[in-house]
Amino acid sequence: MKNIVLLGGTGSIGLQTIDIIKEHPNTFNLHGFVFGAQVEVATPIIEELKPKVVIVKDDTIKSHLLDKLTYDVQVYSGLEAINDLVTHHEVDLVVNALLGSVGLEPTLQAIRSKKQIAFANKETLVTAGHLVMDEAKKHGVDLLPVDSEHAAIHQCLRGENRSELKRLIITASGGSFRDRTRNELVGVTKQDALNHPNWNMGAKITIDSATMMNKGLEVIEAHWLFDVPYDQIDVIMHKESVIHSMVEFVDQSVMAQLGTPDMRIPIQYALTYPERYPYNMSNGLDLLSFGTLHFQRLSFERFPCLKMAYEAGRAGGSLPTVLNAANEEAVSLFLQDRIDFLGIEHLINKQLEKHNPINSPDLETILSIDQEVRSRVRSEVS
Repeated sequence: MKNIVLLGGTGSIGLQTIDIIKEHPNTFNLHGFVFGAQVEVATPIIEELKPKVVIVKDDTIKSHLLDKLTYDVQVYSGLEAINDLVTHHEVDLVVNALLGSVGLEPTLQAIRSKKQIAFANKETLVTAGHLVMDEAKKHGVDLLPVDSEHAAIHQCLRGENRSELKRLIITASGGSFRDRTRNELVGVTKQDALNHPNWNMGAKITIDSATMMNKGLEVIEAHWLFDVPYDQIDVIMHKESVIHSMVEFVDQSVMAQLGTPDMRIPIQYALTYPERYPYNMSNGLDLLSFGTLHFQRLSFERFPCLKMAYEAGRAGGSLPTVLNAANEEAVSLFLQDRIDFLGIEHLINKQLEKHNPINSPDLETILSIDQEVRSRVRSEVS
């Protein structure tokens, strides 16, 4: 029995992780459940799986949750409680499905306690990849990727000689506006942006997919996870989302991982690694039903957020922290109907241009920059 702590339990990845835990009750035990404020979503999960510890955003949410629960459970609030939970001796695996850079400190704490980590919190590696990977190497911890693209690369590289790798090819669905020109993005609505053609994801990731920032963040994440230079990481559009990513080797052989667009498959692989378990929650891939797969080049002019991500990643230092913080705040403002869709990239670019980069920032500096950038973005809109 593997004791699991789930961070971000009421989000899209969190809920699909719950599906996997329920599917294998003799293999996985939900030891700890962490969520923000969605009490109505969390309560039936807690009642059914009965985790030993539950952690919420603040004391108000804690009080609301306790009023609803019918059994005795330890409920805490705040980041310090999360950091304590992920280091507990009973915990075998931490699933980090938190949204945004809030996942950074729990990730570092889990690594230092040598916990196995299933990783869906790309913003942590974008914000502080050098710190996270240094700690992972120091403590001998592997970060098992949950994102479908990185899980695909991980599987393609399994058993291969890394020195023979030529490049990574990350596929992109193109998001909600993939068939629109720049001019056709003027005045698009939040509802339009949230209508992803392939995947069922949370609001923030769906907007990131529409701007292509999600793919930019994945490029930075792939750089850190697989220790590959940016010049050896390409992104191509693949509308069917059948090939999740590819790896090209020096002899020009290309390996690809294929599957249906179902996030529970890479989640289960991360939870059961290095084994594979049967999966019966959806139909398998039927290539005959697709007939033809399509690929096309992605333009930096059409998707400037992807360009900004590459540039920030190559520059390194504190610039990726700025990129991520500005994007999170800008997307939040768009979802609140306070800016238009094209305003997202405008706000991000403005913060990148204003920032004086710092090489190899420590954790305190990163957290400080993160908060400063968020404040400046909000001030711009105010």
